[in-house]
Amino acid sequence: MKIHEYQAKELMAREGIPIPAERLCFTPDEVRKAAFELGFPIVVKAQVHAGGRGKAGGVKLARNGKEAKSAGGQILGMTIKDLIVKKVLVTKAMNIIKEFYVGLTIDRNKQQVVLMVSPEGGVEIEEAAKIHPDLIHKFYIDPDIGLREFQAREAAFKLFEDIDLVRKTTRILVNLYHCFINRDASLAEINPLVLTKENDLVVLDGKMNFDDNALFRQKEIEDLREASKDEIKEIEAKNRGLTYIRLNGNIGCMVNGAGLAMATMDLIKLYGGEPANFLDIGGSSNPQKVVDAMQLLIEDKNVKVVMINIFGGITRCDDVALGLIEALEQIEVKLPVIVRLSGTNSHEGLEILKHANIVTVETMAEAAQKAISLI
Repeated sequence: MKIHEYQAKELMAREGIPIPAERLCFTPDEVRKAAFELGFPIVVKAQVHAGGRGKAGGVKLARNGKEAKSAGGQILGMTIKDLIVKKVLVTKAMNIIKEFYVGLTIDRNKQQVVLMVSPEGGVEIEEAAKIHPDLIHKFYIDPDIGLREFQAREAAFKLFEDIDLVRKTTRILVNLYHCFINRDASLAEINPLVLTKENDLVVLDGKMNFDDNALFRQKEIEDLREASKDEIKEIEAKNRGLTYIRLNGNIGCMVNGAGLAMATMDLIKLYGGEPANFLDIGGSSNPQKVVDAMQLLIEDKNVKVVMINIFGGITRCDDVALGLIEALEQIEVKLPVIVRLSGTNSHEGLEILKHANIVTVETMAEAAQKAISLI
């Protein structure tokens, strides 16, 4: 789960991390008013769940009231990566000497949180790592102990020699770690952390992502969710006991089991097709799940054919077949449907489908090839 810049910075500020004076605005007039309250110059920044805002024209400097209102008018309502800007953050411009990068994420290979710092801030860390990998300094954190002050101080010395700035940076890093851990984050990033002419360190831009599986104990964070259409579908599917992720292809997949779902998508790709989704109906023998799954698939306008691949273990193939018949009776399905059933009660399931005139095949390969041929 992602949140906006202004929300991330608010969470960081609660941990004692310095952020600039700023206001959230929804209209050009609010932008103008906020600019006079903060004092010029100010920066107007689009608040959308997308990177590259500056390149898209979603970040503008304003030196007076007229420019502030104009900047608000230009950014509000614009589209960045298919997202409409509905709010902007007006922030006091800083007298910047240098920009730095600070971030915390999870290294799943090492099973540890990793602290990363770099003297090259203000650019995407992935690009910086490609161009100057020697300027990305990593510090792995023992999950049983947490970030120790000596580790944070060692990281701070990678950015500064001045002991006063090292102390300030150390405190920011320790506080950022607390913010990260206490809220079950998967990413906490300050980019850039800026050094001003006043010798202050300030968070110019902040970003935080969160582990969806931990939201049940992070009510405050969950309330910040602004789900996209696809995310809303994923949440609804989860509430119905389905695991659904939309992709960009045109073959709708309904499968039981995550491993088989991955193998099904791989096979479709192998034969030159494009899967439209990952959809795991799970191991329950519940016909209603098939009805719900079919509804999800046909709502995706990109789907041209439905491929159902079931290997019955706990899941009974005859229950899936009954669910499919029920789905076809309840909802209008104009798309071709290809079904492969194998395993528990597969013979009974195939007999049910045979009488319903639904196309069945014996193998996954046949199912994938048949689906591709029908598009």
